[in-house]
Amino acid sequence: MLAAGGAAIAALTVGLSGCAQEDDLAKQAKAGDNKNYVAGDGSVTEFAKADRKAPVNIKGTLFDGTAVTPQDFVGKVTVLNFWFAACAPCRVEAPLLEQLHQEFKPQGVQFYGVNLRDEKATADAFDKTFNLSYPSFNDQDGAVLLSVSGIVPPGAVPTTLVLDKEGKVASRVLGEIEKGTLKALITSAVAE
Repeated sequence: MLAAGGAAIAALTVGLSGCAQEDDLAKQAKAGDNKNYVAGDGSVTEFAKADRKAPVNIKGTLFDGTAVTPQDFVGKVTVLNFWFAACAPCRVEAPLLEQLHQEFKPQGVQFYGVNLRDEKATADAFDKTFNLSYPSFNDQDGAVLLSVSGIVPPGAVPTTLVLDKEGKVASRVLGEIEKGTLKALITSAVAE
């Protein structure tokens, strides 16, 4: 009986150790390197039209005071980029996002930043530094992030979503974007 119990404990230990293997995001979260964000791995996820969840229910306020409601997303492809000023990959991708914003604006594609941490002065300085012309949500309360929970991991910054014309998430990039990849994702959503 003792031998059987010992074998069961050994089997349980081996089984649980398999569950304890850490992915890259978990390792970053535990690193203690004080960078204050978990960088995504750059993975891209596209959601087939039939597999998309309900439209996002985003309600928030932009730094300029404009209220945004779910109706503002209907009929337009929308790019949402989750960022904050001290995030190094956010700084790298900011000029690329602005270039894509300018390229797709004539096609009615709207871009929004979702600033997770900064006060208005810091966000405004970031916009000025990178000549960003699209607005950002002041999401210090986490309302916009909460509305896309299950799609955007809370600590993975930057993350970029492309919403289809129904306000559903068509694709997601965890981590710093590559311009060509995001351009292809936006083009695909526009063509639907």
